[in-house]
Amino acid sequence: MRHEKAVGLLRLARQMAGSAEGLSLNDMARIMGVSRRTADRLRVALAELFPQMEEITDGRSIRFRISGGLDGFLQTPTVDELAELHTAVTTLANRGSNVRADLLASLQDKVRAALRPSMRARMAPDLSALTLAEGHAFQAGPRPITDPILLETIRMALKAACTVRFFYANARGKIRTVTPWGLLYDSACYLVGPEMGKTEPALWRLDRMQAIEISDNRALPAPEGWNIENFISHSFGAYHEPPRDIVLCFSSTSASQAAHYIFHPTQTHEVLSDGSLVVRFQAGGLREIAYHLFTWGTAVQILAPAELRTELHELLRSAADHHERSPEMMSAFR
Repeated sequence: MRHEKAVGLLRLARQMAGSAEGLSLNDMARIMGVSRRTADRLRVALAELFPQMEEITDGRSIRFRISGGLDGFLQTPTVDELAELHTAVTTLANRGSNVRADLLASLQDKVRAALRPSMRARMAPDLSALTLAEGHAFQAGPRPITDPILLETIRMALKAACTVRFFYANARGKIRTVTPWGLLYDSACYLVGPEMGKTEPALWRLDRMQAIEISDNRALPAPEGWNIENFISHSFGAYHEPPRDIVLCFSSTSASQAAHYIFHPTQTHEVLSDGSLVVRFQAGGLREIAYHLFTWGTAVQILAPAELRTELHELLRSAADHHERSPEMMSAFR
């Protein structure tokens, strides 16, 4: 068996051992990126390697699970995996997400503590070399400020299917009772969920919440099939509005750069005969899209919708008017 196949088979075994309900053949095919027939052959191979594999029948569905977990030898992390975990902790901390960084750092400590002393000693030189050599460029922008007690309360409510009550400090600040459906991390952190008496979810910034507590009100369950990924797929960043058909054209000199840029998960590319690139996607949040397109200067043209073109034009005109005026305090710096 080729090395890549052995690695893939072990990855699938870990998935089956870590799943409470087991994996179907369709799940295996999706994880491995293969056909259902190939997934069935992999299942047979795993059954030979792990005789403790269970077959679980749920109606017409058949799922497979490796009970009892895997041997510690098969679960030992690699140096590259530990280095990537360290990088993730550092990245979150640098972005100001200290609560999430602390949770991941705790996991990092547990993983290292679980290693045999001889294994830790053997990995130490390579791990030190990687963690000292790898880093991320500083990104200018806001840093999310999150109260750890607040985040813990929301997560408790998510797990218990309870509502939360808090004072929301906006223009119409008042006590709100909200059913938590999810958490969204962006330049700011948001709770996603409907306010009591409503059925559509809204975004609530965590840094505007005060005096949060879990309430006794019955939570409104999310509609069947709802998940946070589908919810944000209609947004640009954290701006959730009805999605629009966005069509952008990047000049031939910028097409290569734009082709490697992720504007939205739904985007498609079309290269024109003159070398320019047309990018299409569906998203709401025209103001946020305009702010981003501002950074592309003359490299991009907005083909649709007209409202987005107007939004960017007004943004550019406002910025030009502002910066054409001499600052009142200019004389103080001469």
